[in-house]
Amino acid sequence: MTLLFFILQILAVPILAPLCIGIIRRVKARLQGRTGADIFQPYRDFRKLFAKDEVISADASWITRFAPYLIFAITLLLGATVPLVTAVAPAVPGVPELALTATGDFLVIVYLLALMTFFLALAGMDAGSGFGGFGSSREMMVAALAEAGLIFSLLPASFLAGTGHLLDMVAQLSNLPVTAAFPLFVAFLAFAIALLAENARFPVDNPATHLELTMIHEAMLLEYSGKRLALMEWASANKLLIFIALGANVFFPWGVALEYTSFSALLVPTLIFIGKGLLLLIAIAFLESLMSKYRIFRVPDLLFTSFVLGMIAVVLTVSLTA
Repeated sequence: MTLLFFILQILAVPILAPLCIGIIRRVKARLQGRTGADIFQPYRDFRKLFAKDEVISADASWITRFAPYLIFAITLLLGATVPLVTAVAPAVPGVPELALTATGDFLVIVYLLALMTFFLALAGMDAGSGFGGFGSSREMMVAALAEAGLIFSLLPASFLAGTGHLLDMVAQLSNLPVTAAFPLFVAFLAFAIALLAENARFPVDNPATHLELTMIHEAMLLEYSGKRLALMEWASANKLLIFIALGANVFFPWGVALEYTSFSALLVPTLIFIGKGLLLLIAIAFLESLMSKYRIFRVPDLLFTSFVLGMIAVVLTVSLTA
Protein backbone atom coordinates (compact mmCIF):
# COMPACT_ATOMS: atom_id res chain seq x y z
CA MET A 1 0.00 0.00 0.00
CA THR A 2 2.87 2.37 0.82
CA LEU A 3 4.42 1.77 -2.59
CA LEU A 4 1.06 2.35 -4.29
CA PHE A 5 0.57 5.60 -2.36
CA PHE A 6 4.07 6.73 -3.40
CA ILE A 7 3.31 6.02 -7.07
CA LEU A 8 -0.11 7.71 -6.92
CA GLN A 9 1.40 10.82 -5.30
CA ILE A 10 3.91 11.14 -8.16
CA LEU A 11 1.36 10.50 -10.94
CA ALA A 12 -1.60 12.44 -9.52
CA VAL A 13 -0.61 15.89 -10.78
CA PRO A 14 0.34 14.95 -14.40
CA ILE A 15 -2.78 12.77 -14.71
CA LEU A 16 -5.25 15.31 -13.32
CA ALA A 17 -3.69 18.55 -14.60
CA PRO A 18 -5.17 18.42 -18.15
CA LEU A 19 -8.59 17.88 -16.57
CA CYS A 20 -8.23 21.23 -14.76
CA ILE A 21 -7.65 23.01 -18.08
CA GLY A 22 -10.66 21.21 -19.56
CA ILE A 23 -12.90 22.25 -16.64
CA ILE A 24 -11.90 25.92 -16.92
CA ARG A 25 -12.50 25.94 -20.70
CA ARG A 26 -15.86 24.18 -20.31
CA VAL A 27 -17.10 26.57 -17.60
CA LYS A 28 -15.96 29.58 -19.64
CA ALA A 29 -17.76 28.27 -22.71
CA ARG A 30 -20.98 27.82 -20.72
CA LEU A 31 -20.71 31.32 -19.25
CA GLN A 32 -20.26 32.73 -22.77
CA GLY A 33 -23.32 30.85 -24.08
CA ARG A 34 -21.34 28.25 -26.02
CA THR A 35 -21.42 24.47 -25.69
CA GLY A 36 -17.64 24.14 -25.76
CA ALA A 37 -15.51 21.01 -25.90
CA ASP A 38 -15.85 18.42 -23.16
CA ILE A 39 -13.53 18.48 -20.17
CA PHE A 40 -11.32 15.67 -21.58
CA GLN A 41 -10.39 17.57 -24.78
CA PRO A 42 -6.89 18.56 -23.44
CA TYR A 43 -5.98 14.85 -23.20
CA ARG A 44 -6.88 14.43 -26.90
CA ASP A 45 -4.88 17.55 -27.79
CA PHE A 46 -1.79 16.19 -26.03
CA ARG A 47 -2.16 12.78 -27.71
CA LYS A 48 -2.41 14.51 -31.11
CA LEU A 49 0.69 16.62 -30.45
CA PHE A 50 2.72 13.62 -29.29
CA ALA A 51 1.89 11.87 -32.60
CA LYS A 52 3.01 14.81 -34.77
CA ASP A 53 6.43 15.42 -36.30
CA GLU A 54 8.56 18.29 -35.00
CA VAL A 55 10.18 21.21 -36.75
CA ILE A 56 13.16 22.73 -34.92
CA SER A 57 14.90 25.87 -36.13
CA ALA A 58 18.45 25.39 -37.42
CA ASP A 59 19.46 28.33 -35.22
CA ALA A 60 18.22 26.65 -32.03
CA SER A 61 20.70 25.29 -29.49
CA TRP A 62 20.42 22.49 -26.92
CA ILE A 63 18.24 24.79 -24.78
CA THR A 64 15.34 24.51 -27.23
CA ARG A 65 15.73 20.73 -27.38
CA PHE A 66 16.10 19.99 -23.65
CA ALA A 67 14.14 22.79 -21.94
CA PRO A 68 10.74 21.03 -22.37
CA TYR A 69 12.05 17.89 -20.64
CA LEU A 70 13.65 19.89 -17.81
CA ILE A 71 10.56 22.07 -17.27
CA PHE A 72 8.24 19.05 -17.28
CA ALA A 73 10.54 17.21 -14.82
CA ILE A 74 10.45 20.19 -12.42
CA THR A 75 6.65 20.12 -12.42
CA LEU A 76 6.70 16.37 -11.72
CA LEU A 77 9.00 16.95 -8.73
CA LEU A 78 6.84 19.78 -7.39
CA GLY A 79 3.66 17.77 -7.98
CA ALA A 80 5.04 14.93 -5.87
CA THR A 81 5.97 17.37 -3.10
CA VAL A 82 2.89 19.54 -2.60
CA PRO A 83 0.05 18.33 -0.33
CA LEU A 84 -2.95 17.01 -2.26
CA VAL A 85 -5.17 14.96 0.07
CA THR A 86 -2.70 14.19 2.87
CA ALA A 87 -0.01 16.00 4.84
CA VAL A 88 2.14 12.87 4.78
CA ALA A 89 5.37 12.86 2.78
CA PRO A 90 5.43 9.95 0.32
CA ALA A 91 8.48 7.75 0.84
CA VAL A 92 9.99 4.77 -0.98
CA PRO A 93 9.00 1.69 1.06
CA GLY A 94 11.94 0.48 3.14
CA VAL A 95 14.05 3.52 2.22
CA PRO A 96 12.70 6.33 4.41
CA GLU A 97 15.63 8.60 3.57
CA LEU A 98 14.20 8.86 0.04
CA ALA A 99 11.01 10.56 1.28
CA LEU A 100 10.05 13.46 -0.97
CA THR A 101 10.61 16.06 1.74
CA ALA A 102 13.81 17.80 0.59
CA THR A 103 11.86 19.99 -1.84
CA GLY A 104 8.97 20.56 0.57
CA ASP A 105 10.10 23.94 1.93
CA PHE A 106 7.99 26.70 0.45
CA LEU A 107 11.06 28.77 -0.50
CA VAL A 108 12.51 25.79 -2.38
CA ILE A 109 9.20 25.45 -4.23
CA VAL A 110 9.12 29.17 -5.11
CA TYR A 111 12.64 29.03 -6.52
CA LEU A 112 12.04 25.78 -8.42
CA LEU A 113 9.13 27.62 -10.05
CA ALA A 114 11.53 30.49 -10.79
CA LEU A 115 14.01 28.01 -12.33
CA MET A 116 11.20 26.69 -14.53
CA THR A 117 10.37 30.25 -15.66
CA PHE A 118 14.07 30.96 -16.31
CA PHE A 119 14.44 28.02 -18.72
CA LEU A 120 11.10 28.84 -20.33
CA ALA A 121 12.32 32.37 -21.06
CA LEU A 122 15.68 31.05 -22.34
CA ALA A 123 13.84 28.66 -24.67
CA GLY A 124 11.70 31.52 -25.95
CA MET A 125 14.78 33.56 -26.94
CA ASP A 126 16.95 30.66 -28.09
CA ALA A 127 15.78 30.41 -31.72
CA GLY A 128 16.12 34.17 -32.28
CA SER A 129 12.46 34.75 -33.06
CA GLY A 130 11.14 38.26 -32.44
CA PHE A 131 7.96 36.92 -30.87
CA GLY A 132 9.93 34.66 -28.51
CA GLY A 133 12.14 37.58 -27.49
CA PHE A 134 9.35 39.92 -26.45
CA GLY A 135 7.42 37.04 -24.85
CA SER A 136 10.47 36.16 -22.74
CA SER A 137 11.09 39.75 -21.69
CA ARG A 138 7.44 40.16 -20.64
CA GLU A 139 7.49 36.80 -18.82
CA MET A 140 10.59 37.76 -16.82
CA MET A 141 9.04 41.11 -15.87
CA VAL A 142 5.86 39.41 -14.63
CA ALA A 143 7.79 36.66 -12.83
CA ALA A 144 10.08 39.14 -11.06
CA LEU A 145 7.11 41.20 -9.83
CA ALA A 146 4.94 38.19 -8.90
CA GLU A 147 7.68 36.48 -6.88
CA ALA A 148 7.47 38.92 -3.95
CA GLY A 149 3.68 38.56 -3.74
CA LEU A 150 3.98 34.76 -3.82
CA ILE A 151 6.61 34.61 -1.06
CA PHE A 152 4.82 37.12 1.18
CA SER A 153 1.50 35.29 0.72
CA LEU A 154 3.06 32.07 2.03
CA LEU A 155 5.02 33.71 4.88
CA PRO A 156 1.96 34.19 7.18
CA ALA A 157 1.14 30.48 6.89
CA SER A 158 4.75 29.68 7.76
CA PHE A 159 4.69 32.02 10.79
CA LEU A 160 1.37 30.62 12.07
CA ALA A 161 2.55 27.01 11.65
CA GLY A 162 6.07 27.64 12.99
CA THR A 163 7.68 25.82 10.06
CA GLY A 164 8.50 26.41 6.43
CA HIS A 165 7.84 22.86 5.26
CA LEU A 166 4.57 22.70 3.35
CA LEU A 167 3.35 19.34 4.69
CA ASP A 168 4.11 20.36 8.30
CA MET A 169 2.49 23.75 7.64
CA VAL A 170 -0.74 22.09 6.50
CA ALA A 171 -0.71 19.69 9.46
CA GLN A 172 -0.24 22.55 11.97
CA LEU A 173 -2.68 24.93 10.30
CA SER A 174 -5.45 22.30 10.12
CA ASN A 175 -5.65 22.52 13.94
CA LEU A 176 -5.96 26.31 13.82
CA PRO A 177 -9.40 27.74 14.77
CA VAL A 178 -11.13 29.49 11.87
CA THR A 179 -11.32 32.69 13.95
CA ALA A 180 -7.50 32.76 14.26
CA ALA A 181 -6.99 32.22 10.54
CA PHE A 182 -7.96 35.73 9.35
CA PRO A 183 -4.40 36.57 8.19
CA LEU A 184 -4.52 33.43 6.03
CA PHE A 185 -7.58 34.72 4.21
CA VAL A 186 -5.87 38.06 3.51
CA ALA A 187 -2.76 36.19 2.35
CA PHE A 188 -4.92 34.09 0.04
CA LEU A 189 -5.94 37.23 -1.88
CA ALA A 190 -2.25 37.96 -2.48
CA PHE A 191 -1.67 34.33 -3.47
CA ALA A 192 -4.63 34.38 -5.89
CA ILE A 193 -3.14 37.31 -7.81
CA ALA A 194 0.24 35.53 -7.94
CA LEU A 195 -1.54 32.37 -9.15
CA LEU A 196 -3.09 34.25 -12.08
CA ALA A 197 0.22 35.90 -12.99
CA GLU A 198 2.38 32.76 -12.69
CA ASN A 199 -0.05 30.67 -14.74
CA ALA A 200 -0.60 33.11 -17.62
CA ARG A 201 -4.27 33.70 -16.79
CA PHE A 202 -6.48 36.77 -17.07
CA PRO A 203 -6.07 39.66 -16.40
CA VAL A 204 -2.26 39.30 -16.71
CA ASP A 205 -2.13 37.09 -19.82
CA ASN A 206 -4.51 35.44 -22.25
CA PRO A 207 -3.66 31.72 -22.61
CA ALA A 208 -5.73 31.39 -25.80
CA THR A 209 -4.45 34.33 -27.84
CA HIS A 210 -1.84 34.59 -30.57
CA LEU A 211 -2.05 38.35 -31.03
CA GLU A 212 1.27 40.15 -30.87
CA LEU A 213 0.06 42.87 -28.52
CA THR A 214 -1.33 40.47 -25.89
CA MET A 215 0.88 37.36 -25.98
CA ILE A 216 3.24 36.53 -23.13
CA HIS A 217 3.32 32.78 -22.45
CA GLU A 218 2.20 31.68 -25.92
CA ALA A 219 4.83 33.88 -27.60
CA MET A 220 7.59 31.79 -26.02
CA LEU A 221 6.10 28.55 -27.42
CA LEU A 222 5.64 29.60 -31.04
CA GLU A 223 8.85 27.84 -32.14
CA TYR A 224 7.74 24.53 -30.61
CA SER A 225 5.74 21.77 -32.26
CA GLY A 226 5.01 18.09 -31.77
CA LYS A 227 5.92 16.33 -28.54
CA ARG A 228 8.04 19.19 -27.17
CA LEU A 229 5.06 21.56 -27.48
CA ALA A 230 2.92 18.90 -25.77
CA LEU A 231 5.42 18.72 -22.89
CA MET A 232 5.44 22.52 -22.55
CA GLU A 233 1.63 22.72 -22.50
CA TRP A 234 1.40 19.75 -20.13
CA ALA A 235 3.96 21.34 -17.78
CA SER A 236 1.88 24.53 -17.81
CA ALA A 237 -1.20 22.49 -16.80
CA ASN A 238 0.82 20.76 -14.06
CA LYS A 239 1.90 24.14 -12.73
CA LEU A 240 -1.72 25.32 -12.53
CA LEU A 241 -2.73 22.24 -10.52
CA ILE A 242 0.26 22.72 -8.20
CA PHE A 243 -0.93 26.28 -7.49
CA ILE A 244 -4.51 25.02 -7.02
CA ALA A 245 -3.25 22.46 -4.47
CA LEU A 246 -1.26 25.15 -2.62
CA GLY A 247 -4.24 27.51 -2.56
CA ALA A 248 -6.70 24.84 -1.44
CA ASN A 249 -4.57 23.20 1.24
CA VAL A 250 -2.26 25.88 2.65
CA PHE A 251 -4.89 28.62 3.04
CA PHE A 252 -7.87 26.29 3.67
CA PRO A 253 -6.13 23.30 5.31
CA TRP A 254 -9.23 21.84 6.94
CA GLY A 255 -10.14 18.37 5.67
CA VAL A 256 -6.60 17.29 4.73
CA ALA A 257 -5.70 13.83 6.09
CA LEU A 258 -2.86 13.96 8.63
CA GLU A 259 -2.05 10.26 8.21
CA TYR A 260 -2.99 7.44 5.92
CA THR A 261 -3.82 3.96 7.18
CA SER A 262 -5.91 2.76 4.26
CA PHE A 263 -7.24 4.08 0.96
CA SER A 264 -10.79 4.03 2.30
CA ALA A 265 -9.68 6.49 5.01
CA LEU A 266 -8.58 8.88 2.24
CA LEU A 267 -12.00 8.93 0.57
CA VAL A 268 -13.39 11.91 2.50
CA PRO A 269 -10.16 14.02 2.23
CA THR A 270 -10.12 13.26 -1.50
CA LEU A 271 -13.72 14.46 -1.91
CA ILE A 272 -12.93 17.60 0.11
CA PHE A 273 -9.87 18.34 -2.07
CA ILE A 274 -11.93 17.82 -5.24
CA GLY A 275 -14.55 20.24 -3.89
CA LYS A 276 -11.99 22.92 -2.98
CA GLY A 277 -10.17 22.48 -6.29
CA LEU A 278 -13.38 22.74 -8.31
CA LEU A 279 -14.35 25.95 -6.50
CA LEU A 280 -10.98 27.52 -7.37
CA LEU A 281 -11.16 26.39 -11.02
CA ILE A 282 -14.72 27.74 -11.38
CA ALA A 283 -13.63 31.01 -9.73
CA ILE A 284 -10.83 31.34 -12.33
CA ALA A 285 -13.31 30.68 -15.14
CA PHE A 286 -15.74 33.30 -13.74
CA LEU A 287 -12.94 35.84 -13.38
CA GLU A 288 -11.74 35.26 -16.94
CA SER A 289 -15.29 35.63 -18.26
CA LEU A 290 -15.93 38.87 -16.37
CA MET A 291 -12.60 40.66 -16.84
CA SER A 292 -10.63 41.82 -19.84
CA LYS A 293 -6.88 41.46 -20.07
CA TYR A 294 -4.90 44.34 -18.57
CA ARG A 295 -2.57 46.33 -20.76
CA ILE A 296 1.00 45.33 -19.99
CA PHE A 297 1.88 48.58 -18.17
CA ARG A 298 -1.03 48.06 -15.75
CA VAL A 299 0.20 44.59 -14.71
CA PRO A 300 2.86 45.92 -12.26
CA ASP A 301 0.10 47.77 -10.34
CA LEU A 302 -1.81 44.50 -9.91
CA LEU A 303 1.27 42.58 -8.81
CA PHE A 304 2.21 45.38 -6.41
CA THR A 305 -1.27 44.93 -4.89
CA SER A 306 -0.42 41.26 -4.32
CA PHE A 307 2.80 42.28 -2.55
CA VAL A 308 0.97 44.82 -0.34
CA LEU A 309 -1.74 42.30 0.61
CA GLY A 310 1.00 39.81 1.52
CA MET A 311 2.72 42.44 3.68
CA ILE A 312 -0.58 43.23 5.43
CA ALA A 313 -1.09 39.52 6.13
CA VAL A 314 2.44 39.26 7.57
CA VAL A 315 1.85 42.27 9.85
CA LEU A 316 -1.50 40.82 11.02
CA THR A 317 0.15 37.48 11.72
CA VAL A 318 2.98 39.02 13.73
CA SER A 319 0.49 41.16 15.69
CA LEU A 320 -1.71 38.16 16.52
CA THR A 321 1.16 35.86 17.49
CA ALA A 322 3.21 38.44 19.46
